[in-house]
Amino acid sequence: MIEDFPLLSKDVISIFSGNANLPLARKIVEHLGLQLSNAEVKHFSDGEIWVEIEESVRGKDVYLIQPTCPDANQNIMELLIMLDAASRASADRITAVIPYYGYARQDRKVAPRAPISAKLVADLITTAGADRVLTVDLHAGQIQGFFNVPVDNLYATPVLMECLEQHPEFQSDYEIVVVSPDAGGVRRARYSAALLKKEPEMAVIDKKRKGPNVLDDQMTLIGQVKNKVAVIVDDIVDTAGTLIKAAAKLKEEGAIKVFASTTHAVLSGNALENIQNPVLDKLFITDTIPLKPKAKLMQKICQVTISKILAQAIYNIHRGISVSSLFKDVKEAN
Repeated sequence: MIEDFPLLSKDVISIFSGNANLPLARKIVEHLGLQLSNAEVKHFSDGEIWVEIEESVRGKDVYLIQPTCPDANQNIMELLIMLDAASRASADRITAVIPYYGYARQDRKVAPRAPISAKLVADLITTAGADRVLTVDLHAGQIQGFFNVPVDNLYATPVLMECLEQHPEFQSDYEIVVVSPDAGGVRRARYSAALLKKEPEMAVIDKKRKGPNVLDDQMTLIGQVKNKVAVIVDDIVDTAGTLIKAAAKLKEEGAIKVFASTTHAVLSGNALENIQNPVLDKLFITDTIPLKPKAKLMQKICQVTISKILAQAIYNIHRGISVSSLFKDVKEAN
């Protein structure tokens, strides 16, 4: 349970979870001193999803925990149907807790007749009944504007940096350099550097993409990493192809060790094989997306939980307390 806070009453708040990440949902309610509310979410043989909320939510503050991670389409449908069920059951306020927001990388038109899928998903969530959205490290901040309801975008960086600092390399005399894998991630890298006690320098990798998950062979490093421990900071690791190429570039430029810190571990395709490449020494991730069984056994992956931050945000929303106070230092770092 969250320390120094009074108990929440299950008579006025209900927290449900879909099937996308039940372990995370259970950790969140444990912090709050509650239990997951009862709901049945199952699939028919033809793939259709069926939901039944098994307790009264009339007049309650309802939270539905469901990251839209792989299988993204299935998990989005589960979320939408749960939102509709809670809305039709006369819940007073419904908050969609989406630790990982799928389709976030499709946030703009990249071709004349391309969709903006991140906006489409936002419209679906709002139409299904969400009065508020709580998420973690959106791939693009402007996605908050795709919703016509309040959106709280939390940051996993403090949890990741705290875990990373406990690694033996950070107890040594080596200099640290925080690396953004592209120009768009500079603010995230600056925030990460501000949280580290060693006051590290920063570097940026300039790269060019040919298409989704396809990277140009040419990379340019802006900054110095020679004889330093490099930390690549990003929001998503998918196939890990970009990550490994960046790590190889840093080792080529003289980095002693290369770590990576990413919030969302999608780990699709041949990601696990890529991560085994010796150019990457350690990968730090959160549990916004559940790890596959094989990934859990990998010594190179260190997973930390984001449950306490999400629990605190749920508590603050329910009590009418500022959520922005949870990431006040982000503004100061920027």
